[in-house]
Amino acid sequence: MPLLEETTLPQDHPPTVPVVIIGNGPSGICLSYLLSGYKPYLDATTVHPNPILYRKLQETKHLPITEQDLEHLSEGLEGRSRNPVAVLFDTLLHPNADFGYEFPPVLQWTRDKQQHIPHVVLGRATPGGAWHAMEGSMLTISLGIWMELPGVNYRDLTNGKCRDVTSDRATPEEISSYYRNYVKLQGLQKNFVDNTYVTSVQKLCRGQEGEDLESENTDQGVVRDGGNEGFEGTGCLNNGGGGALWEVRGYHQVQNDTHVPFCLFAENVVLATGAFDSPVRLGIEGENLPFVSHSISDLGLAVSQRKLDMNSDPVLIVGAGLSAADAVLCACNSNIRVLHVFRKSLDDRDLIFKQLPKILYPEYHKVYNMMCSKTYSNVPPSTPSNRPQEVSIASSVCAKMCPKPKLATGNPSGEASVSLFSDYTSFPEHCVVSLQSDMKCLLQGNNSLKAVKISMALVLIGTNPNLFFLKGQGQYLGQDPTKPVSCKQNPIDINPYTFECTKEPGLFAMGPLVGDNFVRFLKGGALGIASCLLKRLKKKEKLIKNGGHDFVRKHDGEKSITHWS
Repeated sequence: MPLLEETTLPQDHPPTVPVVIIGNGPSGICLSYLLSGYKPYLDATTVHPNPILYRKLQETKHLPITEQDLEHLSEGLEGRSRNPVAVLFDTLLHPNADFGYEFPPVLQWTRDKQQHIPHVVLGRATPGGAWHAMEGSMLTISLGIWMELPGVNYRDLTNGKCRDVTSDRATPEEISSYYRNYVKLQGLQKNFVDNTYVTSVQKLCRGQEGEDLESENTDQGVVRDGGNEGFEGTGCLNNGGGGALWEVRGYHQVQNDTHVPFCLFAENVVLATGAFDSPVRLGIEGENLPFVSHSISDLGLAVSQRKLDMNSDPVLIVGAGLSAADAVLCACNSNIRVLHVFRKSLDDRDLIFKQLPKILYPEYHKVYNMMCSKTYSNVPPSTPSNRPQEVSIASSVCAKMCPKPKLATGNPSGEASVSLFSDYTSFPEHCVVSLQSDMKCLLQGNNSLKAVKISMALVLIGTNPNLFFLKGQGQYLGQDPTKPVSCKQNPIDINPYTFECTKEPGLFAMGPLVGDNFVRFLKGGALGIASCLLKRLKKKEKLIKNGGHDFVRKHDGEKSITHWS
């Protein structure tokens, strides 16, 4: 979608918002709930199974969790998140969940409208984020109850479906519906602006009295309209950034594909964009060819359009994660042959399949069993139904793509020979060297090159966030600023208890951007951020007493950001 030029933006003073949340998935929804005055207290009718944590909670039971010392409460807790507040919030909402128990939450929620922090949530679609784009027939990794947000029981919004422990997972369709309804039930709609695309987030520094705001990107010589006039009467927070504000620009898509530009000033910006914007690429020759895809939905489309069937050449699936496993299941269920290539060894401890209980995830353990039992090295002698295939690759190509390779032995002509199972063959500890326009693929193992003919290639090796709207695409925010931000390898560096970026006061990050890829744990980011902002308000004695302000108005039947009143 084309971006609008800055010259098309209105010339009047942009509104100032205490908090702008970029992303309307479960992270942004949960944070909006907590910023809307909903406060979690210890439920006096429950007892937490962790006696040490329960004793701490009892000591301050008169205070909401958001006003307590999160570092003190988190101390000593263990869980499947690197962020201590995420583990804390998870154990309060789902005590002992990792041990297979389904204890009730130990929190009760009350609403104090006087502690509403005005905020706006910007999202590209309706609330729910990437869940609306996922395949409806798949099941979530997490149990349905782990996908729920505070205050609304998941099962109550899914017609009370009764599932046993082996089938209590949900479909993306159910989850996306739950998030949409959650926003309505909790009265959060006024905070959300859908179909909104952020194109620029810049830090602005407030000058002296009467001076304009200047962009931090002084090398561009940018000076924005604003001054003190644009900030009066907003009840803004002190973000500790020396008076710095953030300028958020973008456009809102309304009816007839019309783009309405907007510009906001924000004292605090929260990055809740998730990790599904940009698929990780192999970076090899031929990756941009038409038969190469980075989305499992393209496989389903090819099957539905009957472009693939049992007589087609095999589909190449690259990756050893759950997306790749879903693609394997999709292809095998449609009687399509599969070549499954992945770098890891079969006994690698980091394989996701080793971390999933068999009773809950039988389909993924089926894939793992196939990966182990149907490797190219375990192919039995040739039979009419299991006959080796041979594809020629010129030795010059091999030499160019892989220095000093060793071609498979037993082939005097120097051609690589690959023996395949009729329906599925795995290639552990292999990588794809190149993809050719004639639908041939070159694979490299430890000591040999293998060439195969394929009908389609699916590269499913993960996704990265797309932070193009930040300076330097946000790379300087990572734990290793010399590398791009990656949810697994290089998450954004934050204060573990406030989720504020260590390199940018007033800029927060949550969810996959800080390594929390499961809804169970990304809710901890909402707790940390809300607690931080509420404590700053209380310290400055600037509690919002009017229940917030309206950030949006109707524009041609759609919501449009216009003013801060």
